[in-house]
Amino acid sequence: MSAKKLVLAVIDGVHPAMLQRAAATGRTPALARLMADGVYVDDCVAAFPSVTPVCAATIATGAGPDRHLIPAMNWYFREEERYVDYGSSFQSSRAMGITRGLTDLVYNLNRSHLSSDTPTVFELLDDIGVRTAGTTYLIYRGRHRHEVTDETPLVRLVGRTVMRHGVWGPRELFYADLFASRRTGCHSQLGLPGLRDEHSGCVGAYLVEHDLFDFLLLSLPDNDTNSHKRGPDAQVHSLAIADRQLERVMHAAGGPAAFLEDHAVIVIADHAHALVERSVAITEAFDDLGVLRPDAGRRKEGALAVCPSQRSAMVYVLDPERRAELLPRARERAQQLEGVDHLIWREGEEVAVWSPRGELRFAAVGPLVDVAGDSWSVDGAWEALELERRADDGALVSIAYPNALARIWAAVNTATAGDLLLGAVPGFEFVDWGGIHHVGAGAHGSLHRSDSLAPLLWIGTGPESRAARPQWTLRDVVPMVAEHFSAAPTAP
Repeated sequence: MSAKKLVLAVIDGVHPAMLQRAAATGRTPALARLMADGVYVDDCVAAFPSVTPVCAATIATGAGPDRHLIPAMNWYFREEERYVDYGSSFQSSRAMGITRGLTDLVYNLNRSHLSSDTPTVFELLDDIGVRTAGTTYLIYRGRHRHEVTDETPLVRLVGRTVMRHGVWGPRELFYADLFASRRTGCHSQLGLPGLRDEHSGCVGAYLVEHDLFDFLLLSLPDNDTNSHKRGPDAQVHSLAIADRQLERVMHAAGGPAAFLEDHAVIVIADHAHALVERSVAITEAFDDLGVLRPDAGRRKEGALAVCPSQRSAMVYVLDPERRAELLPRARERAQQLEGVDHLIWREGEEVAVWSPRGELRFAAVGPLVDVAGDSWSVDGAWEALELERRADDGALVSIAYPNALARIWAAVNTATAGDLLLGAVPGFEFVDWGGIHHVGAGAHGSLHRSDSLAPLLWIGTGPESRAARPQWTLRDVVPMVAEHFSAAPTAP
């Protein structure tokens, strides 16, 4: 095992340009020091759809959605014949059912939705005796049992009504006041946005001061909330808040210099944010084809389930025997919608991608090789994904849609995904089931580089240069952590 402890800090929704602006203006001194003294990557590629549940699961497992099985923010659970929503908005949660939504978010996401065949970083490290710890993060599954706390009247009320069961997590788990492996004096009003970074900083400092971990996943999610409200250009302010909590953790060890003597650090964002200028009422667009509503109750009448996830969406054909009839009709309807950049579906062993720029089909075998070394065959209009051959080595690339083929392939081959996947044109967002959009502010979810490229940096661990990989992705974090602790990484 490495002599250094390791902190993996996940700052939700950071645009690389905003991080660089914040560092250059002196608003984020801790992050600026890590960027200057460590290795900095400004184009780490998110999973697709580039929404938090999918990307958080990829960061925590080192696997794409085809292996971890979390397909979107909002999706249709075929086995249980119902929608799942991990908190698109409060209004969308009301449409789905508040209790059901909380149960899915807090319990089912980790217990039953996340593939049991794909270990989390906590499980991987727990199994070799590493002391694991985590603050409030969507993916927390580990080998240690935690019961609901009774520290505050609010938690006791929730524990009597909704959150009654324990969970399996890292050795030290602190999740929105609901689960706390020990009393730290740190509270977050059940994970209230705006208090979550402060809660993580408080807990992290306590854990450092009392030497309670070898590996800590430090979740700093408030930047995402701020970006949804005020847009990506407002990130300097929320990044400064996250930076103060990172400093707080460092000062618990005597300051940044003393902290870095004993701790390695990885900082990553799960995706970026793109400015939204127009919305698309996708839940209404397929009405005449028969859309199942979240409040359909026991009757569950509907031919299609429509699942918006900000700048991505999925459509499920509910009757497999009608797929050949309904899927072409759904594609035709989607092609008529302003703001749709891509339609994606399976056709036998190939994947089809339609765009207003043309249509192509591709398969995961062939003469073309992308920058990561994966092989592909591509037929049709390369313009659909703005694909080109790189001049120096002939590698297949897309500047506008980074790592597009691999990300699409994983998304389409996810067993829980829809029959039709949609991505939005830059500037557009799909309205959720609660009628909520982020016009005038930020959102994410698409294949486009504007919300798919995130910053990644490390110090005290990992390769000496970003050149160690031709293209960094979220899947690369778990192998880096595993190597740091000489653990066996998950399969690619």
